Amino acid sequence: MRLDKFLKVSRLIRRRTLAKQVADQGRIHVNGNVAKAGTRLAVGDEVSIQFGQTLLTVEVVDLKEHVRKENAEQLYHVIKEEKITRE
Repeated sequence: MRLDKFLKVSRLIRRRTLAKQVADQGRIHVNGNVAKAGTRLAVGDEVSIQFGQTLLTVEVVDLKEHVRKENAEQLYHVIKEEKITRE
């Protein structure tokens, strides 16, 4: 599944176009590498997303095309969420 679609379906980012913009800015990493919106994800991949001053790292647990809002969190497992300080 494409990265931008996964972020939308999992509701980590609300819209697919916004997920593409964030990826184009270089704020998303998959397994330690800068990712593009079209990067293919697999179960077990580690995705890091920078939201402002917060860095969220999740592990992909499942890939589904459609999922209900209340089940969206079952697609990933949060590894860590940390604040970024600029020096």
